Amino acid sequence: MSKMDTRRDFNGEARLLRIACMAAVIGVLSTCTAWLLLHAISFFTNLFFFQALSDKPVSPALNTLGAWVIAVPVLGGLIIGLIARYGTEAIRGHGIPEAIEAILFKKSAMSPKVAVLKPLASAIAIGSGGPFGAEGPIIMTGGAVGSLLAQHFHLSGSERKTLLVAGAVAGMTAVFGTPVAALLLAVELLLFELRPRSLLPVAVACAVAGVLRPLIMEGGALFPLQTMPLQPLGLASCALAGLLCGMLAWLMSTMLYKVEDLFHKLPLHWMWWPAIGGLAVGVGGYFQPRALGVGYDVIADLLHNHIGAGVLAGLLLAKMVMWLIALGSGTSGGVLAPLLMLGAGLGALMAPYLPGGEPAVWPLVFMAATLGGMMRAPIMAVVFAFELTQDTNALLPVLAASVVAYGFTVLTMQRSILTEKIARRGYHIYREYGIDPLERHSVAEVMTAQPVRIDAGAAIDAVLHSHFGEGQVHRAFPVTRDGTLVGMLDRAALVAAEGKCFVGDLYGVNVPVFALAGETCRTVATRMAVHQLERLPVVDDGQSRKLVGLVSRSDLIKASLTLHEEEHQRQAFRRIRIGSNRQPM
Repeated sequence: MSKMDTRRDFNGEARLLRIACMAAVIGVLSTCTAWLLLHAISFFTNLFFFQALSDKPVSPALNTLGAWVIAVPVLGGLIIGLIARYGTEAIRGHGIPEAIEAILFKKSAMSPKVAVLKPLASAIAIGSGGPFGAEGPIIMTGGAVGSLLAQHFHLSGSERKTLLVAGAVAGMTAVFGTPVAALLLAVELLLFELRPRSLLPVAVACAVAGVLRPLIMEGGALFPLQTMPLQPLGLASCALAGLLCGMLAWLMSTMLYKVEDLFHKLPLHWMWWPAIGGLAVGVGGYFQPRALGVGYDVIADLLHNHIGAGVLAGLLLAKMVMWLIALGSGTSGGVLAPLLMLGAGLGALMAPYLPGGEPAVWPLVFMAATLGGMMRAPIMAVVFAFELTQDTNALLPVLAASVVAYGFTVLTMQRSILTEKIARRGYHIYREYGIDPLERHSVAEVMTAQPVRIDAGAAIDAVLHSHFGEGQVHRAFPVTRDGTLVGMLDRAALVAAEGKCFVGDLYGVNVPVFALAGETCRTVATRMAVHQLERLPVVDDGQSRKLVGLVSRSDLIKASLTLHEEEHQRQAFRRIRIGSNRQPM
């Protein structure tokens, strides 16, 4: 009877429950942090534009400052520059690239300064009129909360990453009320894996934030909307919408980094750059007051077609220029809300000319497609649009346009607006995920079965001559005693064996490093790297240590052959034949 196969579909460890409980706590903390950030934005908006001490939500477009409004974003930029220079430079930027960099290259460790100064700087930037969203700052701030909590416990780097991402997306859930989209954001942008060890805790944090949000903030959809089902001709319109949104994403990403390059050429310390960006914001806000601030009210009006085409064109142009210059200056603010506004605005402008769907659906379609193309996260964009509006009829057109925009940016852009910033710091991120071929194959599939072995009772001189002489075939051999693995033997160990007569005398009571036949090639490859070994003996089980094979680094490469064949070998199993080759009788 064959031995029972104990391999699992997923790696289930008891620590998963502990990390999930910690993620639930982080979900609560991130939701409270999001509440504080939103109220801080309202506080600074009232302070800067209305000289009032209040945290009541108000639009900066209602200010009566006249030309003095130009000075408000400049003052905010000066304060942010001082915070960045004398606090921490990590507050600069729109949050998500910084979170990705911390995850991939800094072992998911963030400083307490980021947790405190990032939301403060972002609240000042947005409250003084900056055309940004709160989502980028809350993603970085929530991530800092998760990272700081994780640093107080004995956790691995991957566990810290999970809790950092849990805090980040819980904060996004609290701001927008989109727990599923936030979870997909984690999968498509932040986790760089799809495993229960990370997916479950992050989902728990999103669920906790989703439950708490209506209790401390407004519940329900942020932009409720109901449209009619799409007509067949509308699919062509969705394809066109996706292409236009892809072009918009390319334009905005390209222009943003050109503006950033121009700032780097200025003969001024970067501390002063946010003030220069604030000047552009102030001038734009003077001519287009509704372009100031987050602009959720503007997005709602765009989705319901409440803004005329003539006014809309000027508003969108001002918003884009303000956003590009301000973000390029290195100030603190998010990208989601501006992307939503610009995408929805383009859809409102195009709505009268697109057949197959009612005009009300196109601002939503363009909004989601712009987000999906710009961030290279089309699934998140589709679900995000649905959770923002609760409009089921818009799911199909949003999906079609988002996928086209995503495809356009994949084919035309080397990197997204998020990864370009990281690449400029010397790091490259490859965002295609697949099953590692080393994970798909077990050691038993690639090992050498019944390898040549050396008995522990053999004389050292005899072994040196028989196995390591001129006819040597292998660099090292497993040593066994009565079939039980004792260790591995190479020439260096024999040469260093002073005063010992038998091979078994070279080994003490320590258990040798080995592999199990049922382990994945990835697990064994990692073990080899940790112990700096080129080959491992394979045993039947850890108790008896009965030798069944030998696996080397060259054997592990065999697992990649299947992937190579799947990716590069093209063949047709069936051929379509037209007509008949039979000759008439």
